[in-house]
Amino acid sequence: MQGMMPPVAVSLGALWLPILLSAVFVFVGSSVIWMFFKWHDGDWKQGGLEGDLQEALRKVGVTTGQYLFPYMDMKATDKAAAKKTWMERYAKGPVGVIHAGTPGTMSMGKMLGQVFVLYLVVSFFSAYVAAHALAQGAPYLKVFQVVGATSFVAYGMGSFMDSIWFSKSWRSTWLTVLDALIYCGLTAGTFGWLWPR
Repeated sequence: MQGMMPPVAVSLGALWLPILLSAVFVFVGSSVIWMFFKWHDGDWKQGGLEGDLQEALRKVGVTTGQYLFPYMDMKATDKAAAKKTWMERYAKGPVGVIHAGTPGTMSMGKMLGQVFVLYLVVSFFSAYVAAHALAQGAPYLKVFQVVGATSFVAYGMGSFMDSIWFSKSWRSTWLTVLDALIYCGLTAGTFGWLWPR
């Protein structure tokens, strides 16, 4: 129609404040979830043999990294024998994954810094998608929809792969999805509030 102005694109630079603030809000929200709601406390089990297990892992030389057991040696010269051994061990159990960290003093400051950077990255890519999908002056609910969907995928979908392939409990994955809904609500709400008008 004649006389109508074309939509004005939004630059990523114009979204620096919602990127930063949404990361801050998610950081605070995640801290509240982990410190006060405590619904993740049941995600971890104590095997009852913690000292013995640590000693056994030290004896076999486990260092920082990821370990899958039983392990299928894909480079074995006798693949049939390796597969048979793996199948027997898998059937007998237990099966699982070990994530071995670096021994020493735990650095909460470093971990909190890393998780805040992750929240910034998710907010940045949510802004990137929204800036290409929405124009200046987009309605709050439309911004909420686009940013919410993008950030939800970032925060919530990775855990499913860990449950499907690597024995992560489904309870833990669904709680991570609940976290993701809260985080995406905080992110989307911030962008909707501060979207350029």
